[in-house]
Amino acid sequence: QLRPVESGGGLVQPGGSLRLSCSASTFAFDSYSIGWFRQVPGKEREGVACISSSDGSTSYVDSVKGRFTISRDNAKNTVYLQMNTLKPEDTAVYYCAANQGDYSCSDFDLFDFDYWGRGTRVTVSP
Repeated sequence: QLRPVESGGGLVQPGGSLRLSCSASTFAFDSYSIGWFRQVPGKEREGVACISSSDGSTSYVDSVKGRFTISRDNAKNTVYLQMNTLKPEDTAVYYCAANQGDYSCSDFDLFDFDYWGRGTRVTVSP
């Protein structure tokens, strides 16, 4: 089964940093575009960042621009989400998802992603 695995979540104070990882042991990430999404109880899952498989282009939701960075290391079959200057409103369960094919991240949408991880929880609190 193609299921990415997230790690790196935890509790951090406002202004702090975390790095999330998304990896897979059953398929090669280099042919997949990867998206990071987050969800809080009672709200819809929202897209956070996306990195394309074709040219490595990236896209971010406005609320994280300048604070979060998505990157990939195909040799390690891992995609990272570096999160800096974290705010309480960043608290959520973060999911990574994979899209196989020539996918443009410019208007990435959760319904375009086929394979989902189980999530990692991020809590930003004093």
